[in-house]
Amino acid sequence: MPVVDAHQHFWNLRTGSYPWLTPEHGPIFRTFEPEELLPQLAAAGVERTVLVQAMDSYADTDAMLAQADAHAFIGAVVGWVPLHRPDEAAGALERYRRHPRFAGVRHLIHDEPDPDWVLQDAVIEGLRLLAAADLPFDVVAVLPRHLEHVPVLAERVPGLRMVIDHLAKPPIKEKGWEPWASLLARAAECPGVHAKVSGLNTAADAATWTGADLRPYVEHAVELFGPERLMFGSDWPVATLAGDYAKVWRETRAALSGLDEAGRAMVLGGTAARCYGVTFPGDPGDQEVAS
Repeated sequence: MPVVDAHQHFWNLRTGSYPWLTPEHGPIFRTFEPEELLPQLAAAGVERTVLVQAMDSYADTDAMLAQADAHAFIGAVVGWVPLHRPDEAAGALERYRRHPRFAGVRHLIHDEPDPDWVLQDAVIEGLRLLAAADLPFDVVAVLPRHLEHVPVLAERVPGLRMVIDHLAKPPIKEKGWEPWASLLARAAECPGVHAKVSGLNTAADAATWTGADLRPYVEHAVELFGPERLMFGSDWPVATLAGDYAKVWRETRAALSGLDEAGRAMVLGGTAARCYGVTFPGDPGDQEVAS
């Protein structure tokens, strides 16, 4: 089964606006574009990626779709629409869904001053648009409160598919467990919820982390979701704050070593392909473009 990196980003500081990205972010405070990632994907054997929004703006989504037009390895784009303005969001979704690689929506809910932003009536109405369109919503769960929202959203928006980014950032560095473990379990009880085994290295000790540090948290997620609802993501280039692409790829596979071959294949590609509609050469509907 082909390999999919279900979570990576690009940004261009010359042409885009990313207010969250400041000089304090050190090595990632610069432009990252496809040409830099390509050789790293090739070295890892990754065939497709899911390119995920890095800013709540049309400009960022438009730039990602343009990159998908130019690069075959971008199998899907998780963009942005103004969910809190549902009438405007409906028009944006109608426009973006014409692009074959537009495959989901995310909002940087962790940057909102209100930690309950996603529970507003207007946002719920916007999420119902995603459910009607069968587009998944990527959930940026940084605070425990964000993870608490997942079962609430599942109840209020029937049919909404959700993808929890980065396993909701478990407390790996502190070797903590609760409330993360119980909240993830509650979220996993909702059948339409998936999760990404991504961004875990930046939740661990940046200097010393290995797959062994990640493994208890990954195995908990496997027990809760099963391989069919989990997907690997690099979180590149944010991942470079604690290693590089090669280390994330190697150590994530080590953390998944308890799975059989079929299970690993699901986490490393099959789940993402199904969730985001990623196609490969020879698949019906695959559109090869320049790479």
